[in-house]
Amino acid sequence: MPIILAGDLGGTKTLLQATQQTDGGSRVLFDRELDSRAFPDFASALSDFLQQAGLATVDRACFAVAGPIQGDRVSMTNLAWEIDARALESQLGIGSVRLINDFEGIALGIDALGSKDLVTLQAGTPIAGAPRVVLGAGTGMGVAWLVWQGEHYVPLATEAGHLDFGPANDLQAGLLNHLQHKHGHVSWERVVSGPGLVEIFRFLQTGVGDGSGLELVDVDQESGARRITELALQHKHPIAIKALQLFVECYGAFAGNLALAGLTRGGVYVAGGIAPKIIEKLKSGAFISAFCDKGRYAALLRQIPVRVVMNPKVGLLGAARGAGEST
Repeated sequence: MPIILAGDLGGTKTLLQATQQTDGGSRVLFDRELDSRAFPDFASALSDFLQQAGLATVDRACFAVAGPIQGDRVSMTNLAWEIDARALESQLGIGSVRLINDFEGIALGIDALGSKDLVTLQAGTPIAGAPRVVLGAGTGMGVAWLVWQGEHYVPLATEAGHLDFGPANDLQAGLLNHLQHKHGHVSWERVVSGPGLVEIFRFLQTGVGDGSGLELVDVDQESGARRITELALQHKHPIAIKALQLFVECYGAFAGNLALAGLTRGGVYVAGGIAPKIIEKLKSGAFISAFCDKGRYAALLRQIPVRVVMNPKVGLLGAARGAGEST
């Protein structure tokens, strides 16, 4: 029976799973979560996984990678990994390797989810076969469309997270100005991502005067988003609360932009590593308020279903499906 390898490769963590096809479906042989930054390249990470799994050969593999795919190669956006599918085949004894964008993988995994894997922010009125969009903040901001083709949805990878950030009010305009001085071009990913939450928090702290009595907190890029979330949700730090509020508003606004761009009446799916951790904040109303704040199209936006993906292995599910399609 063929052995299938699936992977979801992100700038922070990498999920790998080996399964064996059986007459009744498939069974998991071995799975593992890796710290992506602990390995100099993906070949080293994959070799370590195969050794631990005790697998000398693999029949087919599909890796969902955080970066734009160019033929059989990809350079990851937020990690210094360059991956060549043909080189992996020859180096590691894999029959065939397919590379897809990480959010293409998440999009492929959407229909494998059950009701327990999703939290509804807005029920809307879904239209069968209408376009969908999947987006998610993590180390970066990923986006993929889903379009109906005959009997199933087909994912279309994008780099829409790098579209220009558009402020909706004076505070967001101040954030844009702050980030432009630092980065030049400011994309939505600069704001709606883990590093983006850190940038928002630092921006808000610049406005805190010496006589405010507020504790100024130094946060780093790697662990800052988690620290800020803890400060906001557990310690009620006022700047952290304001930062998370602004983050959620920007997240909702960007999701609404994508919903309008694709008329995604089939649904909007919010994935990525951050959303499940702040699910109560997303449910509080700020996300959907910003999502629907589109002037004359507000009524249309209220008809579009919005759901949060809670299953952290959705990309792995999609990659496994992608490996099956590679034959």
